[in-house]
Amino acid sequence: MKIPSNHDLPVSSSSPCFAALSLDAQTVRHGFPYQPSSMAHDPVQKILAIGTQSGALRLFGRPGVECYCQHESGAAVISLQFLINEGALVSALADDSVHLWNLRQKRPAILHSLKFNRERITFVHLPFQSKWLYIGTEKGNIHIVNVESFTLSGYVIMWNKAIELSSKAHPGPVVHISDNPMDEGKLIIGYESGIVVLWDLKSKKADYRYTYDEAIHSVAWHHEGKQFICSHSDGTLTIWNIKGQGKPFQTITPHGKQPKDGKKPEPCKPILKVEYKTTRLGDPFMILSGGLSYDTVGRRPCLTVMHGKSTAVLEMDYPIVDFLTLCETPYPNDFQEPYAVVVLLEKDLVVIDLAQNGYPIFENPYPLTIHESPVTCCEYYADCPVDLIPALYSVGSRQKRQGYSKKEWPISGGNWGLGTQSYPEIIITGHADGTVKFWDASAIMLQVLYKLKTAKVFEKSRNNKEEKQNTEIVDEDPFAIQIMAWCPESRMLCVAGVSANLIIYRFSKQEITTEVVQVGQCVCSPFLSSPSPQTTGPPTHPSTSSNSSDGVRDNVPCLKVRSTPLKQSSGYQVELVVQLVWVSGEPPQQITSLALNSSYGLIVFGNSNGLAVVDYLQKTVLLNLGTVELYGSNDPYQRQPRSPRKTRQPSGGLCDINEGSASEDRCKSPTSGKLLTTIQLLFTVFRYCMFVCCVYSLSVCAGALPLCALSSTVLLSVCPPRGANPLDHRDNSFSRSRSSSVTSIDKEAREAITSFHFCETFARKGDSTITPCLYVGTSLGTVLAVALNLPPAGEQRLLQPVIVLPSGTLGRLKGSILRMAFLDNTGTFLPPAFELWYEPNAVGADSEERDKARKRRPVSVSPSTSQELQESQYAVVCSEKQAKVIALPSQNCIFKHSITETSFVLRADVVQMNIGNCVACFCANGHIMTLRSYVSDTYTECTHTNSILHRNTSKVPNTAGTKMIYSV
Repeated sequence: MKIPSNHDLPVSSSSPCFAALSLDAQTVRHGFPYQPSSMAHDPVQKILAIGTQSGALRLFGRPGVECYCQHESGAAVISLQFLINEGALVSALADDSVHLWNLRQKRPAILHSLKFNRERITFVHLPFQSKWLYIGTEKGNIHIVNVESFTLSGYVIMWNKAIELSSKAHPGPVVHISDNPMDEGKLIIGYESGIVVLWDLKSKKADYRYTYDEAIHSVAWHHEGKQFICSHSDGTLTIWNIKGQGKPFQTITPHGKQPKDGKKPEPCKPILKVEYKTTRLGDPFMILSGGLSYDTVGRRPCLTVMHGKSTAVLEMDYPIVDFLTLCETPYPNDFQEPYAVVVLLEKDLVVIDLAQNGYPIFENPYPLTIHESPVTCCEYYADCPVDLIPALYSVGSRQKRQGYSKKEWPISGGNWGLGTQSYPEIIITGHADGTVKFWDASAIMLQVLYKLKTAKVFEKSRNNKEEKQNTEIVDEDPFAIQIMAWCPESRMLCVAGVSANLIIYRFSKQEITTEVVQVGQCVCSPFLSSPSPQTTGPPTHPSTSSNSSDGVRDNVPCLKVRSTPLKQSSGYQVELVVQLVWVSGEPPQQITSLALNSSYGLIVFGNSNGLAVVDYLQKTVLLNLGTVELYGSNDPYQRQPRSPRKTRQPSGGLCDINEGSASEDRCKSPTSGKLLTTIQLLFTVFRYCMFVCCVYSLSVCAGALPLCALSSTVLLSVCPPRGANPLDHRDNSFSRSRSSSVTSIDKEAREAITSFHFCETFARKGDSTITPCLYVGTSLGTVLAVALNLPPAGEQRLLQPVIVLPSGTLGRLKGSILRMAFLDNTGTFLPPAFELWYEPNAVGADSEERDKARKRRPVSVSPSTSQELQESQYAVVCSEKQAKVIALPSQNCIFKHSITETSFVLRADVVQMNIGNCVACFCANGHIMTLRSYVSDTYTECTHTNSILHRNTSKVPNTAGTKMIYSV
């Protein structure tokens, strides 16, 4: 029966809305499907389905339409078949089960299932507008299933009846089944051994048999039903007439060398799949995967497009799992008019435009590129300012890459679905190649807003021996992002890299070009918007030679900041670069913690040796302190320093300490005045790590620091106290490994900084007023307070120094400190103060508005200083093992909870839920726990395993009027 040709097949009224389906899901998954194994496409609904080796199903439509489903067995999905335009899908799994999915309801569900017990499924075929599903097996038999009732029909095509009766050899598994486009009663059956059978369903016998010496991998029909094409294991394509004499009509070796003497071409790699698509006005398309010559060693996987006399070989970044050709009509008996090819790779999804010269690819709108470069860190921000996402989208839309197809994304099915969140959400990911991506997570579908490349700040490696030595603290990816800190209100961004570097960015809607300026004798590279007549000559970089005679490297950063002008597009622009350097031949320790406060204009970071506080407004270092010095005389640990590796004292600084007063003068802060002596008392050794600060000043305007000020505030020279023996820290790297065998003395000597928190609270026990503070958490479970004395906002903030002074210990917990937060006396969360964003590169009237914004009082959510003493606060501290609630200013512990004894917490945060503020903990055993202070007689325990939420209730006693409700 001939199916009538019709390009305008009506879309079913029961068109599925996959976006709405995901709203009810307990978990939303983003990114590329892990280990994809199969693919199917509905040409009418324009929906794409991808199956994985773990039994997952991902359904994709237009951008924003996405759905996730999971087979309970978890077996690999080996085949997918859409019931075209009916909102249904058939899936066949590696456990020999077949399932029928209903996609028309809110959440896709399996309607029917069949399980084969004695035969393994190898191929599945569902003809267009047919109710019969053909299932081929490893034994060579074909079973037919009625898709309406999903029951076996009893009609079985046995392998011994399909092949020649005289042949006693088994033909192998069924590798292909398809019906003749002009006669649905005729089936082509392909066996692995190379035998093809044209089977008549009505007469239940074989009309023709075709035999080839090489194994078959796939078969495709010509739309007229008179010819078909086979792909073989030797890299050949054979074209057969259905009424032929048992020999192929034509044999083609697309990538084989054609010998001149008429011999058989040299064998090539197998052609795993071929598709044969015709056009009304031109030559047909032959599209195939594989088939490359064995001589092409090291060549990447390719998709070959043969159109007329031209052959295009399209290289792919990853191995090809499957591909499908998108055509204008779903009818197999009409000219297909192919317009695109969907290529499913192991780690990517590529769609190729066949209608444009050069076959460009479509720009993928799905959030599948999260792991385009491996994600090394991730941050989530909820309830962001309403103007933030439009601002990021505005600058990100100008980053469109060139070379993509100009047509719209061809997979355009489904209906739009809106998220249930009423507040903006943003996810920031840092990657191994040094990129930072901002994602809009307000709906169920992630959308890339903006992409930042941090590697542009540094010089490209020339792979010489000297540079390789300086970057030996990292194996590969020297620009990988390790930690990020972001203030959504001020839009300030700080990024810490794996090479012990720190970059501070400021957001601007205007494009600027920075120029290189040499500043005095300091080893730094400031970038200003215009050159200054006071500075001449090229910039200098740290020397790789040591100041001592033994030739040990000193004062060398792992990366070199670029010395050429840097064009900075609208978006995030570099404000300041900080790098830790080598000291005494030892590489700097990687940064383990980072925090930013836009209200104070401060950045603080720490590693396994100590912490540093940087004033990014004045471009100066305020505090450079070892962990031991934070305790002062109240150090609870009896630390025994080990013998030093070298007898000489390392300089530890960036300036030559032998230069006497000249060195001291150039390392002073010009804004410190008579307070310099007092401030210098706070500057002690940051063990074995000093840093270079390279200034990227965005503009020269009223209120900016003068050039002479920049030239002497960028660097700080700090030397160890006299008589102090540096610790040998070859093994002094901070690690969360549970199997560490180091001694307790080693652990105490290597106390790392693990967390920070800026707040306005009571700096000392018994204080009557609140002040700006910085709280520091360490790997030994100690929480320390650092008081901040800030000048008034405006011009005075840029001219007067910031005083930083350690204030003592707040408390101790088991395990490393992960998170700190502060609540008022009503239990309301107190986030740190922040500054509102202003355009830093404004000119004219906009410049006046910017200056007014800078003089505004920063936004603070802390209680006013006029509060009486009884209006106390509460500090919530979470470590790897415990959570504590500490009352302020009395510093009494009012509640302590042991989170886990058998595992440890990897990450924790204070989150707002419908039941109030909670501490959310992610444990190493995969459990997510939430703890809340609440007076109640019950708590709810939830275990999240395999996407199934189980709930139980039990009783816990009341403790000091406070209750922890937690879910495991």
